[in-house]
Order: sequence, then structure tokens, then C-alpha cells
Amino acid sequence: MVDRDQRRRRFRARPSVSPLQHPSQRATVIAVLARYRYRIEPTAVQREALSRTFGCARVVFNDALRCREEARAAGQALSSAEVQRRVITAAKTTEHRVWLSEVASVALVQSVQDSHRAYRDFFDSLSGKRRGRRVGKPRFKSGKDHRQTFRLTRNGFRLRPGGRLYLAKIGDVAVRWLRDLPCEPSSVTIIREPDGCYHASFVVEVEPTPLPLVERESGVDLGVTRLATIACTGGTRRDVVNPRHLARAQRELTRAQRALARKVKGSSNREKARRVVALRHGKVARARRDVHHKLALELVRDNQAVYVEDLNIAGMVRNRRLARAVQDAGWGQFVQLLKQKAERHGRAVHTVSRWLPSSKTCSVCGNRMAIMPLSIRHWTCPGCAVAHDRDFNAARNILAAGRAERSNACGAEVRPPFGGRRASKQEALHSRVGNPREWRARQMVTNNEAESRYEIHVDGRLAGFLEYRDVGGVLALVHTEVDDAYAGQGLGGKLAKFALDDVKARDVKISPLCPFVAKYIDKHPEYRVTIR
Repeated sequence: MVDRDQRRRRFRARPSVSPLQHPSQRATVIAVLARYRYRIEPTAVQREALSRTFGCARVVFNDALRCREEARAAGQALSSAEVQRRVITAAKTTEHRVWLSEVASVALVQSVQDSHRAYRDFFDSLSGKRRGRRVGKPRFKSGKDHRQTFRLTRNGFRLRPGGRLYLAKIGDVAVRWLRDLPCEPSSVTIIREPDGCYHASFVVEVEPTPLPLVERESGVDLGVTRLATIACTGGTRRDVVNPRHLARAQRELTRAQRALARKVKGSSNREKARRVVALRHGKVARARRDVHHKLALELVRDNQAVYVEDLNIAGMVRNRRLARAVQDAGWGQFVQLLKQKAERHGRAVHTVSRWLPSSKTCSVCGNRMAIMPLSIRHWTCPGCAVAHDRDFNAARNILAAGRAERSNACGAEVRPPFGGRRASKQEALHSRVGNPREWRARQMVTNNEAESRYEIHVDGRLAGFLEYRDVGGVLALVHTEVDDAYAGQGLGGKLAKFALDDVKARDVKISPLCPFVAKYIDKHPEYRVTIR
């Protein structure tokens, strides 16, 4: 075995090569951004200079947030240039911020730009311009965080011919070049990890490498017992075992964290114990990321299109019994890597609605079970008597639903709605609840004619979900769900009114089996109907 010091000496003994490829070896670069991350080894003097830069960038970021808050409280509108002048140019002339001149001004300017971008994302999220989950208000950075970063643009760093990285006011830093950069980087982010290691993350433009067309497509069901269950168009199946990196390292982590808890706060021994914990967590994160990279690349190479379920991971981790297992699997990171690699290699990744009943719907006859607890891993369909593996059955349903949505490019429905009526492009439930928001519903694909499932869109954004079912001849609203982006806005009651208005227009009775509807009926007598 070769120890760590021997490996390090062997690496340093290599001939020095330039990190950039020769221009003749590169094709035309298009605007596809990627990050290339390398380990750097600063000297003791350089580590001290990096610490100063980390601290100054953090202080400038906090000063920029404070400046904007004070201006907002006073009713003033400050531009980004004015904030930068106050927290950098004018601050350097003061006694309590004169030490800002000791670090590169590029890092300070980028820190102000980061604060500006954080506020812009926050306000765009409030106004609805930014899609996805709501972005919170920018918070102050803490000096107690063990992960510190700062960013430099092209005028703050250079790549030396000998393979070293020059950083402004820090000097030439040794880099472990494990692979060549495809082109000249536009920026670099210097990172100090909690375990004390330093990294340089370059932003570069990479050229796509389209793969040859294949006829194979796959549906992927993510899980805890198995990381992924893959169903292919040819009827084949593949199970990917969940490595459970955190669970396997839990015993050592528990010992390390107990040792950390026994140390006196502020002592050097506590700092050593904290670094041991950080090293073990870093090893787990790198192992998980390596598995995700390899599996994502393999799926992209073998399939023309990959279909995955849009899981509500943020909601799942609120369950204290499943949170650790869900986070250990790392579904969000895997799907993100899958989309990035598909974009680079000319493949397609499509997400299927999170409300698709993939696990409890028979992939053969379309019969849907009423309930399907997580403890049931194998079940037999009462309609066609076919035995199903829960995960593989879900993967087959995800594949079928994904392919149906892709072929349904114009937006028309592929199943008739409840009652046998032919679905239109934007199906029913047309009403307005609250101005100026426009509410519309799109019927989802169902395998049972006695069911109607709708995605509710508010101003073009997915807001919730309604599910009707025929219960003893009575049209029953059996389930409502509000998307995370609209949580806490009273959308449950509005969804109930939205459903009740539609049922009232149909001149049928409804059996409210969900709490949102029952609570709304109690407060609004005009909607009193038979409760079964």
C-alpha cells in the first residue's frame, strides 16, 4: 500500500504540464457552462492570506445587506453601484474598515454582486417572476461557518504555464490537475471545506458531445431500499442497490461526534475533533456523489429518454422517521446530475407528476388500489391477478406516463374524464377564486374511468391537486394537496371552494372526505351537502 505522503510526493514528481489543452485539440466552444473542481495546496503564508480574503468578503457581503436594509427602511432606492461605493470604496477610507485594502478588490466586488443577486432572487420569488420554491430573504454570513468561499473573475487570477494558479494578492498556488480544462475559465471560486481542505472551482464553457441515437427509453423509480429501479422499453429490469453511505459510516460518525461533545468549547482539542467529524462527513459525501455521477452517466448513455418522478423531497425530510434515509439516498443530487449530463450529451430527461399513483396502479390492467402502505413491497392485482413488485411496477407506470406526456405535445388529454366525456385541451373546472389570479385545471392521465385527477394551476404555475372518485354513486372529493410553493397562503380553503363550485355547476352531490373541504363547508353554509 502507498500511504498518503508517498502519493503526494509521487504526484509532485510528475512533469509540470499546462492545465489547458492545445487550441488545435479543441473544437468550437458553445455556451454550455460547467464547473471543474480541483484540490489546491496553499502554503502556510497563503492560507493566512486566504483567511483574510474569506473574512473580508464575508464582511462586505454583510455590509451590503445592512446598507440595503437601512436604505429600504428610510425609503431610499440604492443602485448596485452606489452600494458598492459605500461598502468598499468609501469604507476603505474609514478606520474600522481600512484593512479591506489588504485583499484583492475583485473578491470584494463579487461579494457585493452576490448580495445584489440574492435580493433580486428574493423579490422575483415574491412577485412570481422566479419559478420554483420560494426564495427566502438574504441572511448575514457567519464567521463561525467552517465552509468559506470567495470568487474571482478573470482579472483576479491567471493560469501559469507551469501549472500553477495565480491569485491576486495571494500568489502562485499549487493545484492538483487531475484533468485538463477544456477552455479558458471565466471565473474561479476558492473554497475552504470544513475539513480544512482547499479547492478551486472553475467555470468554463464546454462543447456538447451528442451521443448516437438509440431506441431505448427507461423509467426510473427512486427509493430507499433500492436506490433506483429501472424499467426499459424492451421489458427489461435493472435494480440499483442503495449503497447507504451514511448508514455504513454511522458508527464511526457517532464515536467521532461523542468525542467532539466531550471537548471543551474553544480548545484546540475540540477543533481537532471537529475536523475529524468533518473529514468523515466529507468522505461520505464524496462516495455518494461518485455513485450518482456513474449511474447518471450510464443512464444517459444507454437511453434516448429517461423519465423520473417529481418527488417532494422537501416534504419527505419533514418525516423524522424517513429523513435520514431520504437524505442518505440523495435523490435531488442524482436527478440534477442526470439532467446536466443529458443536456450535454443530447439526451432527454422528463419528470412525471409527483401525484401520479405509480405504486398502487397496476401496470398491466390499470386497476388502482385504494391504499398501499409503504410496508407492502409485493402485491397482487385483484383485477388481472398479476403479481407485482412495488418498485418495478412504479417504474413501468412512470415510463408509460412519461412517454404518453411526450407524445401529447400539443396538450390534449389521452384519457376521457370522469363520466366518459371527451377531454378538451384545458379540461373543465373553469372558475376564478380571488382576483387577479386565474385558476385553471388540467386533467391528468388515469387508468380508471371512475376517477378524475386534476392539476390546479394559478396564473400558469402549478399550485395544487384535486382527486375525485365515485363512492357508491356519489362523486367524492377524496384528496387535496397544496404545492410547497403555496404553503401557508390559505390555498387549502381556496382549493375547496374551487372544487365545490365545480361540483355545484355539475348539479351532483359531493362527499367531502378531506379536511380542507369539511372545514370550508362548516364556515360556509351555502355549500352544505351530504357528508357520508
